[in-house]
Amino acid sequence: MKIKTKLTLGVGLLFILILLLSVLGAFYIYKSKLDTENILVANYNSLEYSKNMMLSLDRMDKDSLAATDFNKYLALEGKNITEIGEKEAFQSLNNHFSHFKAGNKPELGRQIRNDLSDIMKLNMDAIQRKSNVAKATADSAVFWILTLGTFCILIAMTLLFNLPNSIAEPISTLTSSIRQIAARNYHERVHFESNSEFGDLASSFNVMAEKLEEYESSNLSKQLLNKKRVETLIENMHDPVIGLDEDGFINFINGEALKILGITKDEIVGKRATDVALHNDLLRELMRYGNTADSHNPLKIFADNKESYFEQEIIPISIVPTGENEPKNVGRVVLLRNITPFKELDFAKTNFIATVSHELKTPIAAIKMGTRLLNNEKYGMLTTEQKDLVNGIEEDGQRLLDITGELLNMSQVESGNIKLEIQECKVSDLVKSALHNNVKIAQNK
Repeated sequence: MKIKTKLTLGVGLLFILILLLSVLGAFYIYKSKLDTENILVANYNSLEYSKNMMLSLDRMDKDSLAATDFNKYLALEGKNITEIGEKEAFQSLNNHFSHFKAGNKPELGRQIRNDLSDIMKLNMDAIQRKSNVAKATADSAVFWILTLGTFCILIAMTLLFNLPNSIAEPISTLTSSIRQIAARNYHERVHFESNSEFGDLASSFNVMAEKLEEYESSNLSKQLLNKKRVETLIENMHDPVIGLDEDGFINFINGEALKILGITKDEIVGKRATDVALHNDLLRELMRYGNTADSHNPLKIFADNKESYFEQEIIPISIVPTGENEPKNVGRVVLLRNITPFKELDFAKTNFIATVSHELKTPIAAIKMGTRLLNNEKYGMLTTEQKDLVNGIEEDGQRLLDITGELLNMSQVESGNIKLEIQECKVSDLVKSALHNNVKIAQNK
C-alpha cells in the first residue's frame, strides 16, 4: 500500500471518528439541556404555583389579599398545563375554588387541597420520570462517547506505533545504504515493498548503485592500467627513483634504487624513510644530502662494481584539490641521475690533454734549443732575413710552449691538483699579451 494511502486512510478515519464523537457529544448535551429545561419550565413552575396556592388558601381566613394571590397563581398554573391528567385536575381545582369563593364551605377547602395535591403529585411524578429519561440519556451519552473515544484511542495508538515505523525504518535503511555508497561500497542494495513509494525509491536507488558499480569497475580498470604503466615506466628507468608522500612514507621505488641501496622492496615500501635510514647509510645520506648546500655537487656511490657519480634532484609534487584554489603538497620524488659516463669522458679528456701537453713540451723545447743554436755566432753568421725567420720560429715555439703550459694548468684545475700562485699584474700587460698572440691570426685573416 502506498504511504500516501496509509496516511490518508489512518488520518481520515481518525478525523471521521473525532467528528462523529464531537457531533454525538453535542447531540447528547443538547438533549440533556432540553430535558433539564423541560423539568425547570414545566414541572418545577407548576409545583411552585401549587405551593403558593396552598399557602394562600391557608391565609384566606386572616388575609383579604390571599384570594387575589390564589387567583394569580391559579391563572399561571392554567397556562402551564404540560402533563397528562393535569388539565382535569386544574379544571376540578378551578370549579372547587369558584364554589369556595361563593359559599366558603369547609369541605370545599379540603377538596381544593386534594386538587392541589393531585397537581403536585402529577408534576412530581413527571419530574421523576423526566429525571430517569435524562439519566438514561446521560448513560447512553457516556456509553457512546466512551466507545467512540476508545476506538479513536485505539486507532491513534495504531497509527502512533505503526505509521512512524513504516516511514522511519525505510528512511533509516536508505540512509545506511547511502552511507555505504558514499564509502564506495557500490554492491549495496535496498529492498522495500514494490507497491509503495519506498519501493519506487529503492528501485531508483538500486539502478543508481548498479550504474555506479559499473562505472567504478570501468574506472578502476583504467586506474589500474594507468598505475601499471607508471610503475612499468619507473621500473624501466636507468636512474634510481624513490617516491615519498607528504608524511615521509615511501610509496614506490624502482629496481635501480633498490640495487644501490642494497635492500629489498618489502623492507622499504610503505615504511617511513627516516625509520629505514636508521639502518641504511646510503638512504640516510640521500635524505641528508638533499637538504645541504652540497646537493648541487655530484654524489659518489659505489654501484655496478665501481665508483659511480650521481646528481640528486628532488621533485616536489603539488596538486590543487577539487573545490580549492591553493596547491597542496602531497609528496616528493628523489631522482638520481647517473652521470658516471660523463665523468669518465671528462677524466679521459683531462688525461688526454695532460698527456698531449706533456708530450708536446719536449719537441717544442728542442725547437727552441735549435733556434738558440742558430742565433749563436759560433756556428756561423746569419743574414738579416735568416735572423728574422729564426726569431719568428723562436716566438712561435715560445707561444706553443705557453699554450701547452696553459693546457697542463687547465687539466690540473679540472683534477683539483693545481696550486695557484696569486701575484699582482698589470691589466695592460694582459691586453698586450693577448694582442701579440692574436696579431698573426689577424694578419692572415
